[in-house]
Amino acid sequence: MMKKRSGFAVMAKLIGLVKPLLGFMVLAVTMGVIGHLCASFITIFGAFSIAKLLNIDIPLTLGAMFISIGIFSVVRGVLRYAEQACNHYIAFKLLALIRDKVFAALRKLCPAKLDGKDKGNLISVITSDIELLEVFYAHTISPVIIAVIFSAVMTVFIASFNVWLAVITLAAYFTVGAVIPIMTSKLSRDDGIKFRTKSGELSSFVLDSLRGLFETLQFSQGEKRLGQINERTDSLSKDEYRLKLTEGSNRAVTNTVILVFDVLMLFAAATLYQLGAVGFIGVLIPTIALMSSFGPVVALANLGSTLQNTFAAGNRVLDILEETPAVEEVDKKDKADIAFDGARVDNVTFSYGGEKILDNVSLKIPRGSVVGISGRSGSGKSTLLKLIMRFWDVQSGEVKISDVNVANINTSNLRDMQSFVTQQTHLFHDSIKNNLLIAKADADDEEIQSACKKASVHDFIMSLPNGYDTNVGELGDTLSGGERQRLGLARAFLHNAPLMLLDEPTSNLDSLNEAVILKALKKERKSKTVVLVSHRKSTMRIVDSVYSVENGRMS
Repeated sequence: MMKKRSGFAVMAKLIGLVKPLLGFMVLAVTMGVIGHLCASFITIFGAFSIAKLLNIDIPLTLGAMFISIGIFSVVRGVLRYAEQACNHYIAFKLLALIRDKVFAALRKLCPAKLDGKDKGNLISVITSDIELLEVFYAHTISPVIIAVIFSAVMTVFIASFNVWLAVITLAAYFTVGAVIPIMTSKLSRDDGIKFRTKSGELSSFVLDSLRGLFETLQFSQGEKRLGQINERTDSLSKDEYRLKLTEGSNRAVTNTVILVFDVLMLFAAATLYQLGAVGFIGVLIPTIALMSSFGPVVALANLGSTLQNTFAAGNRVLDILEETPAVEEVDKKDKADIAFDGARVDNVTFSYGGEKILDNVSLKIPRGSVVGISGRSGSGKSTLLKLIMRFWDVQSGEVKISDVNVANINTSNLRDMQSFVTQQTHLFHDSIKNNLLIAKADADDEEIQSACKKASVHDFIMSLPNGYDTNVGELGDTLSGGERQRLGLARAFLHNAPLMLLDEPTSNLDSLNEAVILKALKKERKSKTVVLVSHRKSTMRIVDSVYSVENGRMS
């Protein structure tokens, strides 16, 4: 469930991430303020030059003013480039930092908080939502600060001619830079969140459609699926149209308000001139100064509509960063490593989503033994292995390794002691060798080949054109289910953990490959403890003891 945060709350949290790059932010603001002042004073000095030509007494010579205009022009160009470079450096550094934080958060949330999550939506957050934050970091934070400082300087400058003209100036800046963006933001309110949410849902639907393309073609559902994609796309387009309409209206209102304040300034200055409160310079310079100084506040006015989309993206990113893990990892600093000396489950009860999966389950896993767990599908066998892995915490009872509750073992040590092979082996879009090295990053070729021989997959790999350097394709699509499963077993052998948790490790294998793998497991029992979940009676021939799970209870 997405938290609903105000734009200011999202902005405050996003700004908090800027701390590591605060020095660059100060530099960008300084260059931005000086650059905008140079841009405005090009016009202002041009007005002074006109006054000089009209024989009005000006302290500077005409030549000095033209030289100053030239200097302002060059400095403005250099500082504008430097400011933008600095802002984008900050933005892209922070996007990298946020991606790192998001992946770290997802790792902590997995698997308990991510089971059943909409993967397409997560991909949308990781890619497009984080990218949208570039608008905030490169075009929002420093422009806001620049606009405030610049407006203050220009107001003081115009106040040197007349206080009432300064009041008009301040009102103009405040209306364009604050009132308009706030009103626009309120008008568009939830449009940005709706757009980002629907965008994520569309990404998820397209991803789901691509994964199920074979089934869609097989049952002639292509037109129906395409119609559903078009329907979602049209709905998303309508939301985007509303956002663009708000943005266009915002720009029109901004330009109208600027024109009104320009006319008001001219009228006020002319009135003061008639009353003798200011001279001709007091009419010319403040009017020209105001007309040439709306750049920074216009940038803020334009943010009113575009930021709704950005804040919606930021809200979704913050949801991940602030999500509380269901299982808190234990740091190595808090708990020392332990050696594996058997495991056991004592009176464990576990419920998921309000449904009781396991009820008062107990089993012993002596060191060096092969323990079998059988039972019908959905009886809780796989869940039991995940509790031993501490993917979830139990509601009651204890899961212990070496007579220590798994909740009190540092997570790194726990993972080192366990190898877990599931029914579905995930393979990354990479070479077979790199997919195996996930289990042990520093493994040499001899170790990799030995693990693959135990998993009865070495000969198959060597039959491929590029051997271990063969790319397996996205999600391992170039391999059969049995080949993927054997690579999963090879990973487990390569990891070389003392406790192997195998969930239906031979379900996709023929009898010959099953026999080879069971022989390897039997041979490994001297240095390994194996928990084997399987429906197959042939697989259970190598176990020392069998526990049967039925309806969440052990028998």
